[in-house]
Amino acid sequence: MMAHCRFLVVLGVLLMYMAFAHATTADDAYIAGYAAASLKHDLKLDMPSLVVKDGVVTLPTADLTGKERADATKLLSDIPGVSAVKIAETTGEQSREAAANAGEETVTTPDTLVLPTGLLPTGHLFKALLADPRWAHFSAAYRNYQSNNFDGRDIASVSFGETIPFYRANFGHSTAQWETGIQAGVFSDFNLGSASSDLVNTDFIASLYSSARVGQFSAFGRIYHQSSHLGDEFLLRKVNTKFERVNLSYEGVDLKLSYEFPYGVRVYGGGGGLFHREPSALKKWSAQYGIEFRSPWRLEFANMRPVIAADIKNYDENNWSTDISARAGVEFDNAKVLGRKLQIMVEYFNGYTPSGQFYKDKVEYIGLGAHYLF
Repeated sequence: MMAHCRFLVVLGVLLMYMAFAHATTADDAYIAGYAAASLKHDLKLDMPSLVVKDGVVTLPTADLTGKERADATKLLSDIPGVSAVKIAETTGEQSREAAANAGEETVTTPDTLVLPTGLLPTGHLFKALLADPRWAHFSAAYRNYQSNNFDGRDIASVSFGETIPFYRANFGHSTAQWETGIQAGVFSDFNLGSASSDLVNTDFIASLYSSARVGQFSAFGRIYHQSSHLGDEFLLRKVNTKFERVNLSYEGVDLKLSYEFPYGVRVYGGGGGLFHREPSALKKWSAQYGIEFRSPWRLEFANMRPVIAADIKNYDENNWSTDISARAGVEFDNAKVLGRKLQIMVEYFNGYTPSGQFYKDKVEYIGLGAHYLF
């Protein structure tokens, strides 16, 4: 019963996030007027018709010097309500014409975005990994295992977590930026086939991270801790079996590099190693890479766009076999919470389970989940 209550509490938290999906955002027209006035007053730059959409200010920079560009970007990104400044290599008139004639989502080149700087800034330099089973975010999913797994075939998986930047700054007077902060998440599995939806496994991940972005290139490095724990009801049911609990806990470092191509395509890759591990026999090294597609074209009738992603991991512990996580679905542009968008995705996984206590078990599942990701 306790596990069932915990499951409902976590689902309640996710539903509360969804309830605020239509929260009021900053008024774009007000931001545009305020931004134009600030540029005129502080920098003597005449840009009376700036384009602003969803808090993103498009700055035409073709007629600006390098210093004017850097100063204007800094000034605009510090305006309350501005979520990012998009660098447009056009004149102001060309930028306005493009915005008027392009229609919705016809631009296929990646944006060069400059985010607000300082303490506790908004936004993230490194975008979330859409198909990574252990990327910290809020989610709830149903998963049907294709064979008997560690505890039943019908599993509810929930997560809650966040990536919080503490400080962000520019590299000199360029548009390149860096930030540092914390990332933490909790990932739990519940057996829906048991009488009280028993908690099976919970993984706790906490890390200090640093990321950087230059144009379409971004990097994310972290030092992290992970520990895994079994549910009480699960242990009670296994007391008279040969099941052996593993005291799994380790610290490690990893680094991922990402590049965003035109038409919404992104590729990434990296690797990492463990420097403290229990059990001590755990092997150190791992690799991760993947590809994502966030459609630049939106389905207007529902304010949603298709998304597809595949994440692949290889661990020395498992003789470098391939663990693949694939997800596909839609992202709702009008269902935002704190800058995170709601995604509904079908998913497929084949490989050694990411559920820590059972890391030696190979599984295959299909599922359907709701995710809030940036």
